[in-house]
Amino acid sequence: MKASTLLLISVAILVGIVTFTAPASLHADDSGAPLYVTKIPPGYRDWKLISVSHEAGNLNSIGAVLGNDVAIKAFREGKLPYPDGTIIAALHYSHSPSEENNKIFGQAQSFVAGAPTNIQFMVKDSAKYAATGGWGFATFVDGKPAAPASMKSCFPCHNKAPATDLVFTHYAP
Repeated sequence: MKASTLLLISVAILVGIVTFTAPASLHADDSGAPLYVTKIPPGYRDWKLISVSHEAGNLNSIGAVLGNDVAIKAFREGKLPYPDGTIIAALHYSHSPSEENNKIFGQAQSFVAGAPTNIQFMVKDSAKYAATGGWGFATFVDGKPAAPASMKSCFPCHNKAPATDLVFTHYAP
């Protein structure tokens, strides 16, 4: 009788341990999931133009800011916060003088997009990216995701723009 009682208690303890530690370990695995977008959203080059950008200083780039249909609708309606499913793409290029245009103008004044430097994305998914304000961030160089360490500055920088749901771009109809 003592052996069967001991066996039953051991099984109960084992079941209890498995019951309480399994969800914790699953949660730990989920929390270790990357907070960054790791795949380029398909069809982004067909999205509509939200605005253009110019980054001076060390970046010295020009860019096109595009949005999927959800993003465009939210920008046009002035809807904040942006709804889940919003995706914003920023295509960055080097800022290059146009010798051809400058000859026509008779002076150095024209700049065009040069070589591509990177593509950045913001993907709104309030549940998946709750830890980063509901946004997943990404930078791709030559079609490959940037190193995770380089992505650590995205959220702290964007988090300085809470009034616009962390988005820097303004709609230019």
